[in-house]
Amino acid sequence: MDLGLQDKRVLVTGATRGIGLATARAFAEESARVAVTYHSARDAADRVVDELGGPDRALALPYDLADPASARAAVRAVEQRWGGVDVLIANAQTWVWTNPEETPGYHELPMEYWLDRFRENVEGHLWAVREALGGMRERGWGRVVLLSSVTATHGNPGSELYSAAKAALHGFVRGLMWTRHGVLANVVAPGGTLTESLEAVDPALLARATEETPSGRLSTAAEVARLVVFLGSEANGNVNGEVVHTAGGR
Repeated sequence: MDLGLQDKRVLVTGATRGIGLATARAFAEESARVAVTYHSARDAADRVVDELGGPDRALALPYDLADPASARAAVRAVEQRWGGVDVLIANAQTWVWTNPEETPGYHELPMEYWLDRFRENVEGHLWAVREALGGMRERGWGRVVLLSSVTATHGNPGSELYSAAKAALHGFVRGLMWTRHGVLANVVAPGGTLTESLEAVDPALLARATEETPSGRLSTAAEVARLVVFLGSEANGNVNGEVVHTAGGR
């Protein structure tokens, strides 16, 4: 299948590892030009650029979910280098999870802590979409994919803040789907995914997560990335406003 991504200009936030990195690689394999963002790991981002084909095919940009000017600067940098953003993959996140058995619960955390984390995980994506959307509308084509999680609908102990922020993206896309002008927007909601961070957790927890997954195994980052790339391509002709789970049946 031709995904129609030859020389499309793709911005993937949070792309130095995990699902973001797998997504950047998958777009590059389809001959797209890929801009990757990083928060602090500049060296890792530079290595990703080299892997994806060097400065002619890839670009590393700083990005801070807490700073709207950061989203504006990232989109402007892609516009200056390649003329615009055709595909926005909003993957970056601030991890917010408490273990009820080891750390203070949601009701014990300072208001400033949970409000700041919630805003970063919601507004950080809204700002990026806002900055990229105008150019997509003017050109009459664009794709937006927001990364969420099955915890937005299924929940987990200690996931109050994270689940609430991800659920907000589900509501956001239901309004964004009315953008028209050739722009399609969707959410991908992975379940437990075998990334570096997940593989570092307690093996017993991984075993339990696997047992609770109907397919009998957890997804790989590459498998999630293939879904993201499809939704962000011309092959996606009219999937719009959907929350698509990739969680082995959870």
